[in-house]
Amino acid sequence: MPKYITPDTQIGDVFHIWDVQEYETHTRGKWWYIITIGIAAVFLVYAYFQSNPMFALVVVLSLVIVYLQANQTPPVHQFAIAESGIVIGNKIYSYNEFEEFYIVYQPPRVQSLFIETKDFVRPTIRVPLESAMDPLDLRHTLRTYLPENIEKEDEPWTDTWVRRMKIH
Repeated sequence: MPKYITPDTQIGDVFHIWDVQEYETHTRGKWWYIITIGIAAVFLVYAYFQSNPMFALVVVLSLVIVYLQANQTPPVHQFAIAESGIVIGNKIYSYNEFEEFYIVYQPPRVQSLFIETKDFVRPTIRVPLESAMDPLDLRHTLRTYLPENIEKEDEPWTDTWVRRMKIH
């Protein structure tokens, strides 16, 4: 479980620190919205013919969420690799809460750090890297505290799909 950082919290030396947006923003054109509304309309017609008002409600709520998210600025959190754990915003996670990490660095498409947790609910944390950050230096630091999965060379298919569809 993460601990909230208070003025008394000792986190040790901070090796890397940068700001990350909570989610990625996308430029969506007129056609993206037309296609999305068309797909939602097909789902609503399907829900009507199946007499499934709950599915229709889920479709409408999904549209509302996408609209609200498109019209707001994502919150920015400070992310840090410190001696006693990983700091995200005002919480610190101990290294024993994580299983492994891997870095996918294929600019300009993907520049991300992926940290696998031991938590079933939130198994992977994706952290975008700053363009000026040296991924080899970050990798060297993290290998001191966590094992690296060198077999993973690409981002998860869900992240690729979400980015291509401009959903999140």
